Amino acid sequence: MSFLDYYRAVLARKCVGLRSDQLQLTVAASTLTLGRLLRHMAFVEDHWFQSVLLGRPLPDPWLGADWDAQPDWEMDTAVDFTPTELIEQFDEAVARSRAAIDRLDIETTAANEGGGEPTSLRWILVHMIEEYARHCGHADLLREAIDGSTGD
Repeated sequence: MSFLDYYRAVLARKCVGLRSDQLQLTVAASTLTLGRLLRHMAFVEDHWFQSVLLGRPLPDPWLGADWDAQPDWEMDTAVDFTPTELIEQFDEAVARSRAAIDRLDIETTAANEGGGEPTSLRWILVHMIEEYARHCGHADLLREAIDGSTGD
C-alpha cells in the first residue's frame, strides 16, 4: 500500500499551486495535461476499487457519462473544473479506494470479473502502482514544462 500511496502523493504534489491554465497546458503534440491526469486517475481509482473490486456502480460523475460517444470523457471534461475541484475529486476517489482496501484481505477476489480470470486485490494494487508510476512520469514532464519544477 505504501508504494501506491507514494505515487498518489507524487501526482497530487505535481499539481499543487498551479492555476487552471497551467493544469491545462499541453506539451508537444500531446493533449495530456495535469488536469486531465488528475481527473483520469480519479476515474481509475473508482473504476478499479468501487466497480471492479466491490462490484458497485460507479459513483457520480462517472455513472452518468456517455462513454460510447466520448471514450475519454473524464479527461475531455477536466477543462470544466477549477484546480480545487480537480484535486477534491481526486482526493475523494482516493479516500473511497482506501476505505475499500482497509476492509479487505489482500487475496480478496474482485466482485466484478467481467467473465475473465479472477482478479485479486493484490493484482489491482500492483496494477494501480504501474498506472500511477506511468502517469507520474508524464506529470514530471508536464510540471517541468510549466514552471521548471523537478523532482517528486
